[in-house]
Amino acid sequence: MTAPPDDCLARNEWICGDYLSSRREILTDAVVQHLELTGLSVLIALVIAVPLAVLARRLSGAAGPVLALTTVLYTIPSLAMFSLLLPVYGLSSALVVAGLVLYSLTLLVRNILAGLRAVPEETRQAARGMGYGPLRLLLTVEMPLALPSAMAGLRIATVSAVSLVTIGAIVGHGGLGNLIYTGMNTYFKAQVLTASVLCVVIAIAADLLLLGLQRLLTPWQRA
Repeated sequence: MTAPPDDCLARNEWICGDYLSSRREILTDAVVQHLELTGLSVLIALVIAVPLAVLARRLSGAAGPVLALTTVLYTIPSLAMFSLLLPVYGLSSALVVAGLVLYSLTLLVRNILAGLRAVPEETRQAARGMGYGPLRLLLTVEMPLALPSAMAGLRIATVSAVSLVTIGAIVGHGGLGNLIYTGMNTYFKAQVLTASVLCVVIAIAADLLLLGLQRLLTPWQRA
């Protein structure tokens, strides 16, 4: 006599192995989209944040406006931010990426600037005495010493982006957020729990990966 099949989907249970096996492709696609949106957003934000932080460090009058602007952007609620960007990007993944870039700028600019400001002035003077120009000084002295603070900001921005990507479900580009949103609308327990747990796993994995990269790039901090 064979055992009755597991009917956890029909019973709408929170933990359901059948959901994982029958929705594997859907879950994989959602995870891939979630990672793509997060990675692209943080990368673009980093490319923008570094010049802004350097500008704020070089020009004393620029620090206030740069920090004020990025702080104001961070205070805008996510739904309002996406609504403001909607006329420009429409209902596309670019809308989600643009919103996440703007949110990430605050965390990245502040931490990179803090790292640059923490570089001892005597270190800069010594480098200049050895013939280092502004660009070489920035790339080989200031940025390496600012790495711990910059990496801390990158870790926070990445984990924050993993969370905020889910809001993109309102325009159909939310990665795992799409599954959470539809699951909540239909009260599909297994889908809501699985997608939520995967979001947490991605955030923890990304943070640990960046922490490992930080330790690799800053060996002097372990000494």
